[in-house]
Amino acid sequence: MAKVELKQPIVEEISNCIKDAQSVVLVNYSGLTVEQDTILRKELREAGVQYKVYKNTMMRRAFEGTAFESLSDHLHGTNAIAISETDATAPARILAKYAKQFPALNLIAGVVEGNYNDQAGIQALSTIPSREELLGKLLGSMQSPIANFARVLNQIAEQNGGADAAAAE
Repeated sequence: MAKVELKQPIVEEISNCIKDAQSVVLVNYSGLTVEQDTILRKELREAGVQYKVYKNTMMRRAFEGTAFESLSDHLHGTNAIAISETDATAPARILAKYAKQFPALNLIAGVVEGNYNDQAGIQALSTIPSREELLGKLLGSMQSPIANFARVLNQIAEQNGGADAAAAE
């Protein structure tokens, strides 16, 4: 069997993973211990992020002709990719958190919702809260004026009720 035939399923696997991805983040993991890598992989898995190590040539072939082709320029050294289909900022957020804890982990670049981001861009994206957190904050800010209005009406009703009770005596 030719080498190309052996490599084709791996390229197809990468292509299938990135096909519907909202974000793909490229990291250099050289120097991470097994324990550190296990901790990182566990949190990524819990967030629904695929984190895999592939050969750079395989990733380069899978990226050809896609929105992720700009990442091919960074494919040298020991790289891994984090792929998320649901939460666009989850890979950047989790990887940046662990890059602070483990200096051996370096964010390289990423493509989030079709836009290429260099290392600084990925760092900036990592500060954006998840969609659920943003929706919670939005609902909280919408609910706050209504709750305050209800409290004021309740206080007015209590004061008027207290005045009625005093008049009845």
